[in-house]
Amino acid sequence: MAEIIQRDGTWAFDGSTVRITPGLHRSVPLFRQTYGEVSVPLEAVAGVTHEPERKRGRLRLRLREGADPLLQATGGQLPDAADPYRLAVDVDRSGVAAYVAEEIRRALLLDQIPKEPATAYLLTGPPVPVSVRSSDGTVSFDGAQVRIDWAETSDRVKRATGPRIIATADLLRVEWLPNSGFEDGFLRFVTRDAVFSKLPPEKDPYALHLWGSTRRDLLTALVATAVTARLPHPSTRTGEVSDGPPTAGVVPPRADHHDVLLRRLRELGDLHRDGVLTDEEFALTKAAVLRGF
Repeated sequence: MAEIIQRDGTWAFDGSTVRITPGLHRSVPLFRQTYGEVSVPLEAVAGVTHEPERKRGRLRLRLREGADPLLQATGGQLPDAADPYRLAVDVDRSGVAAYVAEEIRRALLLDQIPKEPATAYLLTGPPVPVSVRSSDGTVSFDGAQVRIDWAETSDRVKRATGPRIIATADLLRVEWLPNSGFEDGFLRFVTRDAVFSKLPPEKDPYALHLWGSTRRDLLTALVATAVTARLPHPSTRTGEVSDGPPTAGVVPPRADHHDVLLRRLRELGDLHRDGVLTDEEFALTKAAVLRGF
């Protein structure tokens, strides 16, 4: 067993799995603490580096492309401090860090782990159900569908459409960009109907606009990862529907949704008549409601 324990967290390697546990110190980002322990099978590892520095070095675990739904969902946009595959190492533990890195490298060579992209996810991602409250609303995922409940501060177009419910079968992919504190971020669910692809996140009823607490909004990556882990692996995708009417995989409207649909349309009509919604906003919101049902 090769193990290193630091304030930032613990790495333990038993020859087949790198077990990464986040530290409990207040300096450890909320995202890493919430994401919890990660078990990385050796077959998912592409390489490891130890980068010693004068005061504090780091260990970096590099995973094979396509092996991890977290890296797939965040697309390299996860801030360094929140990256579970980086470990800050105190200078007096540099020798231990080098030993752990060497043990992982040796195992990669002995097991002849390929460096080519993985054709299936080798890590599971966060468990479901998972729910996160962000600056734009609360997004939840139970393994079968995504639900977005808008906040009072959400754009009126979004609030007018009501809660957004998206079946996993209707999703093509998830797009995520963190709120950096300097630029807003978003979490967008791309469905088989791309009619809203040109709307900005603050008005897109299939997207959360991330503009508030960077610490809290970063947790939306949990939902993005959980959903991504349950979508077809990128290596299996042969094409995505972008134009034309929905076909396979789209759930038809249910009869018991009829009254809800009529009520939503009446509410939108009232908002439009009262001047709350402009003609353009009314048209976009009405289309969102109709397509949602």
